[in-house]
Amino acid sequence: MPMRGEGGRHGTLRPAQEKSTDSARRGFDKEQAVQRWRGLEDIPQDWGRSVVTIGSYDGVHRGHQLIIRHAVDRARELGLPAVVVTFDPHPSEVVRPGSHPPLIAPHHRRAELMAELGVDAVLILPFTTEFSKLSPAEFVGKVLVDKLHARAVVEGPNFRFGHRAAGTVDFLAEQGKVYDFEVEVVDLYVSGEAGGGEPFSSTLTRRLIAEGEVEGAAEILGRPHRVEGVVVSGARRGRELGFPTANVETLPHTAIPADGVYAGWLHAQGEAMPAAISVGTNPQFDGTERTVEAYAIDRVGLDLYGLHVAVDFLAYVRGQAKFDSLEALTEQMAADVRRCKELVAAAGKP
Repeated sequence: MPMRGEGGRHGTLRPAQEKSTDSARRGFDKEQAVQRWRGLEDIPQDWGRSVVTIGSYDGVHRGHQLIIRHAVDRARELGLPAVVVTFDPHPSEVVRPGSHPPLIAPHHRRAELMAELGVDAVLILPFTTEFSKLSPAEFVGKVLVDKLHARAVVEGPNFRFGHRAAGTVDFLAEQGKVYDFEVEVVDLYVSGEAGGGEPFSSTLTRRLIAEGEVEGAAEILGRPHRVEGVVVSGARRGRELGFPTANVETLPHTAIPADGVYAGWLHAQGEAMPAAISVGTNPQFDGTERTVEAYAIDRVGLDLYGLHVAVDFLAYVRGQAKFDSLEALTEQMAADVRRCKELVAAAGKP
């Protein structure tokens, strides 16, 4: 039975313009965290109508931001909450086991970024084999109609959903005529020089990160790429060489930049510290395990062991190398730190 609700356009498919208004941020209290639901059963029983957007949204890059901002703008116009529906694990891992892509941002980070855009709730759907077999019509009924009571759904032009990705925005618009929700399509902008004229995409962002092109990745993301994890004990060679580093045990499937030295920020205990970051296997000591280590520039006596920290990558400095002597290595490390300090200072506060 069709849902009854507010008047207006029902099931219409129309392009959406990017709005210059900052209404995506109106009414959002930064002190109140976005609601996070893990599965359909977590949605409050008395949940009313809402504006919804669906996608993996890995990275919440500038293309994603256009869609999410539009959804929030529409929600504000209707006086309704804005909900993002996403999935865990990544659908490709279930459909094609072993193909899980490197993740640009973990779910808690995505929720933070979405909250900054004004989103009211994030629904993380466990993507199982059973769930992957839902037809597009079943997905609409179970998720958008029965649980979220969608009044409007906002998507990009290439959005696909349901079993074998058979559902399209055109099909969604037809369902909207039946169930009394409108469908709005946001035309994504094209990335700049770093992307070679390609549309904003998580795939392109992952490729740039993997190649060490962190500045190009930042252009797409709208912020530096971030890696998170707990600081664990390492070989302590950096301390012996005069550059003690935080050895970050990264989260599973993290998109880690190519081996090399980078300038960036180390975020710990509510503070952002300029950092020189090393990614690689430490060829000077014939290492085999790939690590991410961050040296907080000009900081003495930091004890970060056991803490969850974040590392932002601002700029690539040089590749990994093996030196003729430890003296040559320490001289290069000192030069790296000076260069990183200059780059961070030029970038300004995060």
